[in-house]
Order: sequence, then structure tokens, then C-alpha cells
Amino acid sequence: MSYTLLRNNQKFGPYSLENLKQYVEEGNILTADVIENAGGENTTVKKVLKEKNVRYHIKNKGSIIQQITGIGKELIIPKTDFIKRDILKDKRLLYLSVLGLSPAFLIRFSFSPWLTFYAIALYFSLLWGVFFFYIFKTVQVRTKQTVALFFLTQLAAFVLVNLQALPLISTLYHFSKSTNIITRFTGFTLGVGVLEESIKALPLFYILTKAKQPLIPQTLVYYGLMAGIGFGVLEGVMYQTTVNNSLAYSEAFFMNIARLTSLPFLHAVWAGIAGYFLSFSFLYPLYRKGLRLLSIAIPALLHGFYDTFGWSLIGLSSTIISVILLMFYLKRSGDYQSKLLTLK
Repeated sequence: MSYTLLRNNQKFGPYSLENLKQYVEEGNILTADVIENAGGENTTVKKVLKEKNVRYHIKNKGSIIQQITGIGKELIIPKTDFIKRDILKDKRLLYLSVLGLSPAFLIRFSFSPWLTFYAIALYFSLLWGVFFFYIFKTVQVRTKQTVALFFLTQLAAFVLVNLQALPLISTLYHFSKSTNIITRFTGFTLGVGVLEESIKALPLFYILTKAKQPLIPQTLVYYGLMAGIGFGVLEGVMYQTTVNNSLAYSEAFFMNIARLTSLPFLHAVWAGIAGYFLSFSFLYPLYRKGLRLLSIAIPALLHGFYDTFGWSLIGLSSTIISVILLMFYLKRSGDYQSKLLTLK
């Protein structure tokens, strides 16, 4: 029986069974190669040899040293490529290098624990930022404004520490430590939630007041996501260098990872919701008070649920609801605009 080799959409042969065995042992035909038998059926070389009980032994071309010598130094150490700087032409490898090696360099060249945590937080925030940029950006988005917003929100977060000392706010923050679930929820929602969501919304409000054209809701959602990431990573650094230090190793490890990944993402989603309603408050000023109240109330409520119930099913459910709500708002933005137009 004869066989035809199929490789790269070309046919070679026909070969006898003895030919197949010989070429496999010489390395000219691979056992994984597809062949066609006389009946027109496709199979592999390995399967045919096995079915025909043909034993084969693939040869080695000399010793290991001889094989490596035969491969050649240029393929192992491509000196000419380094000299020509061809490596700079392959942007994929450069991007992968920056992505993969940045944490190692950041840890090595940071000169204090706080700077190390902050540098690593910036690395993770950059990953989130690139993701949000490619998924949510609009034609109105400006890169410089995005970067400024990211750091401006972090500066605003420092103000948060001082605001916590104000009488009413400090009382609400104290409620969040209560053993009573209702009191604790009140503290986390009206204290922590309202204050933090307001801090993240302030830069968005500023952008809207200074905009030279009306900004669509999708644009403010994007800016809200970036503001939330900025706030979340800085808050994460504060917790990592203080509260998390007193936790057991396994819990501290988990919380440090969460402070770099999931929790900044949650802050981003809540700020994105705030940006959504704030944008409508400028597009439809007749309803600005109600829309601005919603821009803080909805994120604060979701924030309060999560902080109150933490990693329980209720707490985790609130995180999923947060994402679904933002998706729903973006999908139905046209319906909201139509509704507000008819109310005029």
C-alpha cells in the first residue's frame, strides 16, 4: 500500500510503508504528519506505523555537543541582531517586557515601604487604565485630562482624612463600627459612602463645569472609572501600610491583593455611575438637583452595602449589582435622554 504526505496544502509521495519508516527515522517525516492512504482516507504517520506494527527509532545526529555545535552560535546568541538593534523593532516584546518586569524594577528602586506600595499600586492602576481606555473611551476623551484626573482624585483623597474629623461625619464614621447591623449600615452609607463618593465626584463635576462642549454620559463614565481607580489605589496604599500590617499573614496577603485589584475596580464602577448621572445633570439642567443627588446616593448605597457585609454573599452580591447597574445605564442611556426630553 502507498501513502501520500499532506503538508502545507501540498502533496508529496507516494511512499511505501518502508519509505515512511526510513524517512521518520531520518527526521525527514514527522510522526504527526498527515498522510492519505490509497483509499483516500486521512490519518497520521504515527497511527499507520502503529497499526502496521512497524517499529522505528528516530536517529540522533551525533552527541549532544555535536548537535549544539551544529545548531550554531548565531542561533543561540544572535549577536548581529543586538548590534543592529532589531529588537527595538518588535514592539510586542517591548510591551510584554514593560508589563512583566515593571514590578521587579519598582520594588528594587523604591526607597521606602510607602513608595514601594505606591509604585506597585500605580502599576496595577495602569493596567486598569489601559483596559478602561480601550473599552470605554469616546472621541471626547483627552489623555492629558485623564492623567490629570487620576492624580487630582488622589489629592482629593488626602482631603478625606481631614474631613473625617468634622463633628457630623465623625459621628457617622463611628456608627460604622457598631455591632448593630442597621447602625453600621447607616454609618457606612451616610458616612463612608457619601463622603468617598463625593470626593471622587468632585473632579468630575469640575471637568463638566469647564467643558467647552456638552459631554455625553459615556465620556463621564470613562472619566469616573479613572477617578475611581485613582482613589482606589491610593486608599489601598494607605490600608496596606497601616491596617493590613496588623492582620495575620494569610489575611494580610489576601487584603493586599484585593486592594490592588478588585477594590480599586469597585471604586471605579461606583465613580462611573456617579459620572453617568452628573453628565445628565448638565445635559438636562431642569433636573440637575435630582440627578446630582442620584449621582451620589446610588454609589453611596452600593458602597454602604459592600462595606457593611464585606465578603459575605450579600456583600459580594452588591458588587455584582454595581457592575450590572453600570452596564444597564450605559445600554439605556438613549432611553434616559428620551425620557428627560419628554419631561421638558
